[in-house]
Amino acid sequence: MALMEKYGDLKNLATELGLNSFQMQEKDGKLHIKGRTTYQLEKDLFWDALKKHSGWEGEVAADITAERDDVHGYHVVQPGDTLSKIAKVHLDSANRYMEIAKANNIANPDLIHPGQRLMIPKR
Repeated sequence: MALMEKYGDLKNLATELGLNSFQMQEKDGKLHIKGRTTYQLEKDLFWDALKKHSGWEGEVAADITAERDDVHGYHVVQPGDTLSKIAKVHLDSANRYMEIAKANNIANPDLIHPGQRLMIPKR
C-alpha cells in the first residue's frame, strides 16, 4: 500500500483543522508532512491521528508547527460535553475543568451549551 493512501485520512483532517501550507509528499520511502496550525491544540489533534497508524514512526517525517502559544486553543462544545470531559481531552486531567471555567468566565461549570466556543488555557 502506498504511503499516501495509508495516510490519506490525514489530508482530510488537515483541511478540517485548518492547517496552513499543508504538504504531504512521498519521497525516498517516507511520507513527508509539513504544515502550520494556529494553536497547539490543532497540532496535538493532528499528531494524535497520525499516531493511530501502525508503523508511523518509521514511515513518516512530520513537521507541524503552531503559530500561537498564548493559549492552547479553542473547543466548540458538543452535545454531551462537560468541562471535565473537555479538560481530560485537552489538558490531560478531568480535574483541571476549573481552569477552563476560569479562562472563560464561567460562574457555574455545570452550565455550558452546545455551540459555545471555549478557550482552552495553556497546558
